[in-house]
Amino acid sequence: MSALREVAPDVLVATHAYCTTTTTVLLGPGSECLVVDPAVLPGEIDAVAAELDERGVRVGLGFSTHPHWDHLLWRSSLGHARRLATRAATDAVRAHLPTVRAEARTSVPEVDTTALGDVEALPRGARTLPAPWRHVQVLEHRAHAPGHAALLVPDRRTLMAGDMLSDVEVPLLDLTADDPVGDYHAALDLLAAAAADVDVVVPGHGGVGDGRELRRRIDHDRRYLQELLGSQPSADPRLERGPDWLRAEHAAAVRWVRDHR
Repeated sequence: MSALREVAPDVLVATHAYCTTTTTVLLGPGSECLVVDPAVLPGEIDAVAAELDERGVRVGLGFSTHPHWDHLLWRSSLGHARRLATRAATDAVRAHLPTVRAEARTSVPEVDTTALGDVEALPRGARTLPAPWRHVQVLEHRAHAPGHAALLVPDRRTLMAGDMLSDVEVPLLDLTADDPVGDYHAALDLLAAAAADVDVVVPGHGGVGDGRELRRRIDHDRRYLQELLGSQPSADPRLERGPDWLRAEHAAAVRWVRDHR
């Protein structure tokens, strides 16, 4: 059974059982591809690599959307291409690598952390990826994690959103930031500005959506943030049907807002 399905021309997505994590592959016009945020379990990553090999496709570039452990994984089965992240994300990984590695192993004991820190920084403020076979825009912001970036592929009208715009997770704030809610609003504004040119959105966790779904998710996330700032109980269905850890993250955000009034 294929791990990858085409969600737009040259855009392949695998959705994995662990935390509904997605792996996104952007095919080039030749035999190279970009791999964004490979999956978590070793078997999941190897399955994607095997299918790419069967298709005759070589990984020419990797990208991590942000510096959380589950978006930094890699396996030798994918090859040894350059792996990139924003400068801020790379700095965060290098500053906290032992902690990031420990979090990974605590969360998933069988995780392969061999290449966890092997990410290379884009030039600060870079607006595109160095992938000559495909134009990919980098939309960097500060929501969820330092140096978080979404990737926009204009000629495929596809947005790879990282850990935002999920149908299964509410906005997860970086509570170490000075203004986590403001950062998240600014990121939603950035992504909303791109939404008119997007037909497919791929979140880091959850289901792929179309352009209408993208706009709906932006609206839902803004509503969640408004309820959070207003100290209103959230009626977001993602909390009701989500796992305990998601509700714990929400409770932490509620406490942050209460303590910083």
